[in-house]
Amino acid sequence: MFPEYRELITKLKTSDRHFSHLFDKHNNLDQKIQRMEAHSEPSTPEEIEVLKKEKLLLKDQIYAVLKKASVQS
Repeated sequence: MFPEYRELITKLKTSDRHFSHLFDKHNNLDQKIQRMEAHSEPSTPEEIEVLKKEKLLLKDQIYAVLKKASVQS
């Protein structure tokens, strides 16, 4: 996710608690969705869709933080 911001992501994960929380929550959701899609965790298509939308919102929030931090750098 966002390879062009790899260095900034590494920096923010250690210096910005809010960013770190968003990033971890996004990754946890991604793993949960993958398990659900692989049928190793019970789910319905509707549940997966809701989680995908939540993950997309988190990604948007992460991107907003990255854009703001890159301007300030």
